[in-house]
Amino acid sequence: MAETNASAADQGGMKKTLSLWNFFTIGFGAIIGTGWVLQVGDWMVVGGGPVPAMIAFLLGAIALVPIGAVFGELTAAIPVSGGIVEYVDRTFGHTASYITGWFLALGNGILCPWEAIAISTLVSDMFGSLPGLEWLRAVKLYTILGADVYLFPTLIALAFAGYVIFLNFRGASSAAKLQAFLTKALLCGMLLAMGVSIVTGSPDNAMPVFSQVAGAGGGVAETESTNLLAGIVSVLVLTPFFYAGFDTIPQQAEEAAEGLNWNKFGKIITLALLAAGGFYMVCIYSFGTILPWNEFVAQPVPALACLKNINMILYVAMLVIATLGPMGPMNSFYGATSRIMLAMGRKGQLPEKFAEVDEKSGAPKLACVVLGIITVIGPFLGKNMLIPLTNVSALAFILSCTMVALACLKMRYTEPDLPRPYKVPGGKFGILLAILAGAIIIGLLVLPFSPASLNMVEWSIVLGWLVVGLILMFATKARAKK
Repeated sequence: MAETNASAADQGGMKKTLSLWNFFTIGFGAIIGTGWVLQVGDWMVVGGGPVPAMIAFLLGAIALVPIGAVFGELTAAIPVSGGIVEYVDRTFGHTASYITGWFLALGNGILCPWEAIAISTLVSDMFGSLPGLEWLRAVKLYTILGADVYLFPTLIALAFAGYVIFLNFRGASSAAKLQAFLTKALLCGMLLAMGVSIVTGSPDNAMPVFSQVAGAGGGVAETESTNLLAGIVSVLVLTPFFYAGFDTIPQQAEEAAEGLNWNKFGKIITLALLAAGGFYMVCIYSFGTILPWNEFVAQPVPALACLKNINMILYVAMLVIATLGPMGPMNSFYGATSRIMLAMGRKGQLPEKFAEVDEKSGAPKLACVVLGIITVIGPFLGKNMLIPLTNVSALAFILSCTMVALACLKMRYTEPDLPRPYKVPGGKFGILLAILAGAIIIGLLVLPFSPASLNMVEWSIVLGWLVVGLILMFATKARAKK
C-alpha cells in the first residue's frame, strides 16, 4: 500500500487532511440530503403505510452493505482519488474502466444540479407561501416542462451552489468543514421529528400496516401495490437512489490524513450506510405517527405541512433544515465527481488538463470548473426535471458499484498478495453477495415489468450520455496518438 500512496502523490499533489470523521460526514451527508423531508409521504403512499416503507429501507441498507464493504476493501488497499477508475482498469481494462467512470460521473455529477433545483423548489413553494414572503414569487422568469421558474428563488439557489463551488475550489478540508456542520443540522431535523412524534403522536397512527391510498397530496397520488409484500418491493426499488452517496467516501481517499487507520476506514463506508438506514427508518416512523398516516399523506410535502399545523416555529425550523439539506449531497458529490474526472484524466481517458490540480488547495481545477457550470444550470431547469434525473442517477450508480464488486472479486485472484488492511466480511462469498445485490437492483431498474423501470426519456438520457462519452474517449485516444 505504501507504493500505491507514493504513486498517487507523485501524480497529483493532493492535500492529505481528511479524518475518519470527515469521511463519515462526507458519505452520510451525501446519502441523506433532503429527500426524507420532501418524499417521506410518497414512500408511505407507494408502500401502503409507514411499516412497509420502514421494512423496505431496512432491506435496502442491508442489501447495499456488501457493496459498501467491497469499496472499503479496494479503497483501503488502493487509496487514490477516483479509485473506481483504477480498480476496473486493473482488472477489466481501459474501455471498461472508462465506461464505468463515465457512468459514475453521470450518476454523481447530475446530483449537483439536482440539489440546486431542490433548493430553488423549497424556497419557491414553501418559503414563498409564508406571510410576508410572497415577494419571492413576484418575478416569474418562464415556464419549463410545466414548472414555473422564479427570479428570487433561482438567485438564492445560485448563492447556495456558489458557496459549495467556492469551498470545493479551496480544497477538501474546507468542504469537509461544511459537511460536518450540515450533518449536525440533519440530525437536529431528525430529533425534531422524533420529539414532535413523542409529544403529539401515537404508534397507533402507523396502523393499518398496509392500506391502499388514493388522492394523496404529494408526487405520488395513489398506492398501486395490492398487498404488503408488493408494497415493500415497490419502495425497495426506490432505495438505491436514496442510499447513493456512500461511494463519495472512497473517491477522496487520496486526501486521507497521514497515519489514518485503513482498517477502520473500510468500516466507515458500512457505518455510513447503516447510519443512513437508521436515520430513514426513524424519520418514517416519526412522521408516520404524528398523525394517522392516511391523513398525513393527504397534504403536499406532508412532513412540513403537519408541522405547520402544529407549531409555526417548528415548521420554520424544519423548513430551514430542509433548505440547507441539499447542500450536503451537492458538496459531497461535487468533490467525488471532480476526483473521478481527475482519475480519468490521469489515465488518459479524458484530456490531460483534467489531471491538473491546484498547487495551493489540491483541488482538480478543470473538473471543478466543469462541475461548477453544470451545477449553476440546475436552478434554471425547473422542478419537473427532478424525476427524470432520479432513476438515471440510480442506474448509473448501481452499474458502477456492480463493476467495482466484480473488480474486487477478480483482484482476489489476479493480485492475491496486494496488502488489504480491510477485507470484505465473508471473503469471496461476501463479494459474491455484493455482485448479486447489484445485479438484482439493476434488473429492477431495467426490466420492463419492474415498477421502477426506466421510461423512454430516462433511457434517452442514459444512451445520450454513453454516446457523448464514447465520442470523447475516441477523440482523446486520437489526440494521444498524434
